[in-house]
Amino acid sequence: VQLQASGGGWVQAGDSLTLSCADPKRTFGNNGVGWFRQAPGKERDFVASINWRGDSTSYADSVKGRFTITRNNAKNTVYLRMDSLKPEDTAVYYCASALRSWGPDTVSGYRYWGQGTLVTVSS
Repeated sequence: VQLQASGGGWVQAGDSLTLSCADPKRTFGNNGVGWFRQAPGKERDFVASINWRGDSTSYADSVKGRFTITRNNAKNTVYLRMDSLKPEDTAVYYCASALRSWGPDTVSGYRYWGQGTLVTVSS
């Protein structure tokens, strides 16, 4: 495990959470970073990504307008701000360092992964 994801927890629908992805081994480099999530019994799905400079982002349609990804390269940390959470957002959230300077929406485009942090949203 190269990255450290944190910030998950149990919240009610409509609440907000901010996840953090720390990179103590400095694997981010000049690469993009992405967040994915995996619900029980389902595949790992793309959530959001950000390029290495932090000036270009991409979101899954299901979270667009509710989630915001940012990065602080000085702190080697990427954040995922999640607003207006819904029960269907319940999943383990993983951060990953991309193979390129931008973040694709496929798992195969990433090299290093965090251990995941659980987000549970109750209705």
